[in-house]
Amino acid sequence: MALFDVPGWSVPSEPTPNSRKRKRPSHSNSEKVQSASVNVEKLMKKLKSGESVNGPGRRGESASGSGSKKGRALVSKSLHSKTSKDDANPLPKMGRKQKVTSRRGKPVDHRPTLEDKIGDSSTAQTENNSKASSRGQKAKKERQSHSLTSDSQPKVVDSQLTALQTSMKNSLDGARFRWINELLYKSDSLEAHQMMQDNPKAYEEYHTGFRHQVKSWPSNPVTHYISFLSTYPKGTLVVDLGCGDAALARALVPKGLHVLSFDLVSANPFIIEADICGNLPLPGDLSSDAGQVVDVVVCSLSLMSKNWVKCIREVRRVLRKGGELRIAEVASRFTDVKEFIAIISSAGFRFGSMDDRNSHFTLFDFKKSDGVTITDQQWDSLSSRGQVLQPCEYKRR
Repeated sequence: MALFDVPGWSVPSEPTPNSRKRKRPSHSNSEKVQSASVNVEKLMKKLKSGESVNGPGRRGESASGSGSKKGRALVSKSLHSKTSKDDANPLPKMGRKQKVTSRRGKPVDHRPTLEDKIGDSSTAQTENNSKASSRGQKAKKERQSHSLTSDSQPKVVDSQLTALQTSMKNSLDGARFRWINELLYKSDSLEAHQMMQDNPKAYEEYHTGFRHQVKSWPSNPVTHYISFLSTYPKGTLVVDLGCGDAALARALVPKGLHVLSFDLVSANPFIIEADICGNLPLPGDLSSDAGQVVDVVVCSLSLMSKNWVKCIREVRRVLRKGGELRIAEVASRFTDVKEFIAIISSAGFRFGSMDDRNSHFTLFDFKKSDGVTITDQQWDSLSSRGQVLQPCEYKRR
């Protein structure tokens, strides 16, 4: 029975060729036997001559490689000599930036250890710190030189105060200013002058708060008068009563005008200490025109004392014929604006104009009338009407 003779199966004698497969060249059995014998003869010849069966050695191995006894002996001798050489000259200890050469002559980079990295980082950090320190010292010197050469006044900042402490300090300064301000409004000019002389720090505290309050105003009357009087001819003599920081003099003197500034304390070289409702250190007489040389008198928020009418009396004494009186006052102080104008007019002045467009202040312009004589009794009567200007009072917080 044939090997694959199974009932119901039929196996063709020859397999059906697959046309899609590549046909290999067919060799006869005789050719195969002949080729095998030739290969065996070549192999025997190689073994007799000592040549490696696998062909020439890879990467420069000689024909007498490990395939023969001679080749194996040479390889063993080479390895033994290499090992003994390495034992006699061990590799040096690997440190930073050292390179090791491989057996094939190629350099091998050594990766730094953790200690090497720490050493490098500390060295770099030291260098960075020294560079930062030198840059900081250079910047500090530049700031110091700039502050010495700058014409602007430096800002005083207390770096030891936090934002909350600074806010509380500003609130206390504002409260201190309001308290001193009410005292000035409700006292006589002589009392106010004495108070500032006994406690000069109160004058400084008052004007510190005043400067802070000015920032919230829609406009500053002093700024208005600086702009207005800048158009006056050079040599005009201006008297600033209750001058504060003497801003008017600082702005007009460089333009060629003469400005005399008076206040309760001589806080800077521009200011002359005086009671503006008392006896101004200026020439002039009420009964005659002798010695009257002043061209313009400015009373910007300075009619504060209860006896403010006496200040108007001093203004009339020092003003020349046709001299100007310019008044700026808080709008909320007036109980009757017409009454205020009437008092100034009765003091020997001619009303010019009024500007009440500003929500905070009202501006008045007067000129000195000629040929008017006012007795002491008439001055006393005018002083009794001084309540037309009420003191500024602040709500308790």
